[in-house]
Amino acid sequence: MPNGWIILDKPVGLGSTQAVAAVKRNLRQAGHGKVKVGHGGTLDPLASGVLPIALGEATKLAGRMLDASKVYEFTVSFGEETDTLDLEGVGVATSDVRPTLAQVEAVLPRFTGEIGQVPPVYSALKVDGQRAYDLARAGETVELATRRVTIHSLTVIGDGHPDAVSLLAEVSKGTYVRSLARDLAHALGTCGSVTYLRRNKAGPFGLSQTISLDILNEIGKGAPLEPHLLPFEAGLDDIPALDLDPEQARAVRQGRVLSGMSLTDGQYWARTDGVPLALIDLSGGLARVVRGFNLTDVAE
Repeated sequence: MPNGWIILDKPVGLGSTQAVAAVKRNLRQAGHGKVKVGHGGTLDPLASGVLPIALGEATKLAGRMLDASKVYEFTVSFGEETDTLDLEGVGVATSDVRPTLAQVEAVLPRFTGEIGQVPPVYSALKVDGQRAYDLARAGETVELATRRVTIHSLTVIGDGHPDAVSLLAEVSKGTYVRSLARDLAHALGTCGSVTYLRRNKAGPFGLSQTISLDILNEIGKGAPLEPHLLPFEAGLDDIPALDLDPEQARAVRQGRVLSGMSLTDGQYWARTDGVPLALIDLSGGLARVVRGFNLTDVAE
């Protein structure tokens, strides 16, 4: 049973749920049986790029990918705002104002750091138990609350264009690039929508680690999976490892608290003989298990 990560370079037009289904189908066709599969962060159908897909025990880490920072490359086209804030929607506002590149660069500091952001009404957020996009498509008025998000960096890329600007953004969890584009256009006295969106990084995973849908389909036809399967630990590259002796490892497997740990407070992943045991939180010398891993038969 494979335990690890397939990092898909998701093509435009494929939804995240469809991508997971494609992985399941190809693994089944390749003879891997019924593998537990999950994705680490939704990517809009009109967006492309890094989609981490967890297999087996790695699905226990998928939530960490949801909480991780992401890097996006995107283009805002000025002059029309759609109801979905991208090419999928219909126009709801127009403007003849076209900001210069200098004007765009001048407002970027206002969108860097912690900011308030209203998510798009066409989003998967729930309102009274229903998805916002379902309510919007039914013609209902959707009111979403402002949320606090962090834009770690926001820079112009390329030489610009009279009707559009391309940007590179590193953002916190919960950030909607479509909302960022909308608000940026409004700050420039115009309106706009996202016409290109690509995720370059999600947590520890980048474009250099991705495989194409074609390669995934080849795996389904018998090509080896191993060269394209990242190890379970790849989803933990952003936190330190903690090596345990056999007695400590036994305690962690039983979910017991370790005491007397003279390490800096924070999150670690515990291992013994190279085998990942658990995700742990260390505070005041005490190490508590956050999530245990069933990988006792796997050693890297």
